[in-house]
Amino acid sequence: MKASETKLQQILEGTKQYVVPLFQRTYSWQKKEWETLWNDIIELCEMDKPRDHFIGSLVTMPTVSLPEGVAKYLLIDGQQRLTTIFILLALLRNKLVNSNEDKLAEEINNTLLVNPYKTGLDYYKLLPTQVDRKSFYGIINEEPILSNDKITEVYAFFERKLKQTSFDSQDIKKIISNNLSIVSIVLDPDDNPHLVFESLNAKGRPLTQADLIRNFFFMRIHVNVQEKVYNQYWEPMQNTLDDYLTEFIRHYLMKSGTNVKQNDVYFSLKELVGQDDALDHLKELYRFAGYYARLLHPDKENNPRLSKALEQVNRLEVTTAYPFLLNCYNAFNKNNISEDEFVNIIEIIENFIIRRFVCNVPTNQLNKIFPPLFNQIISMENGNFVDKLKSILQNKGYPKDNEFRLRLKDTNLYGGGERARKTKIILESIPVMI
Repeated sequence: MKASETKLQQILEGTKQYVVPLFQRTYSWQKKEWETLWNDIIELCEMDKPRDHFIGSLVTMPTVSLPEGVAKYLLIDGQQRLTTIFILLALLRNKLVNSNEDKLAEEINNTLLVNPYKTGLDYYKLLPTQVDRKSFYGIINEEPILSNDKITEVYAFFERKLKQTSFDSQDIKKIISNNLSIVSIVLDPDDNPHLVFESLNAKGRPLTQADLIRNFFFMRIHVNVQEKVYNQYWEPMQNTLDDYLTEFIRHYLMKSGTNVKQNDVYFSLKELVGQDDALDHLKELYRFAGYYARLLHPDKENNPRLSKALEQVNRLEVTTAYPFLLNCYNAFNKNNISEDEFVNIIEIIENFIIRRFVCNVPTNQLNKIFPPLFNQIISMENGNFVDKLKSILQNKGYPKDNEFRLRLKDTNLYGGGERARKTKIILESIPVMI
């Protein structure tokens, strides 16, 4: 690892390209960060002798490229500030063209923004994540702004600021090139960029566990197939589950029988996935994400009987059963349990939860009951799956008929929230349950 303080111009000049890894988040700086950068630049412009101003670190790692290609660097950290600088420079170039300062505009374009003698993707000095590329390329290529995202929003922000300041584009360009200082950290091939990325705590926004998990996977997947794998597995999974992604991975990990705390999802996954089997684990995660989406949204299930059963148990919001139900879904799709069995399993879970509610059995043990339940069932030798499920649950606080009938007469079924939902299910099901 080599670290050195350098001017921003030295980072951008030369025939090179910074590649934002697929595991990174999309551009996410907002007005607060833009204001800070702009105010720092204007403050330097106001000085008679501008001092150097430190704007953060840039962590990169050289990657293998074709002999005739540009020198490529994986951008491990610093994508937010570097992307912002590129957009601001593109704006200054455009304003200089409109002010008949064509020579300086051409200098900014050909030395700081693009590799003018290269074609294809090598033309660009920065390759953002796939989501951001269309807008970013449009700005670099001086195309009309049609989309509405963070990339175009930051361009519009600086455009407004430029109109409000007395300093011209040439002044601001000079400050960016000569006075903005950065610590450039270049990793050696033997360094582990994943560990560096994981430990960074710069000005960027804090990483979620899902961000770290994505990072963990794609640092173990070959760069030549990263984009294909990302588009085929991670992005659809992320789009489908959205805010539920981390919780899904927690329940996925728990299906093996262990109880994973919400803050330990990332570390638990690290223990499971090795250096050589990351892609296999990601494929399986993607497959189980499809099951999880149907647990969350039963209308996505094409089988009408399953959809109806899932809708009923979904009303109970018994997410503690999801690790068990994920295993059942997988067994059903592999034809290891039949449709009738799966529907029956879901109905038993519903009945188990309702009876415990009526008989006032504490719920704090459910997260210990469900994760190992599937393995306990398949380890039993005699009986079919449903019978073994009933047998195990009978020893896990499953109220019997007589107790349930007795408690149903005097239990308090009035109230709101969870109590109201369960009471409604009871009233709907009385002819079946008694």
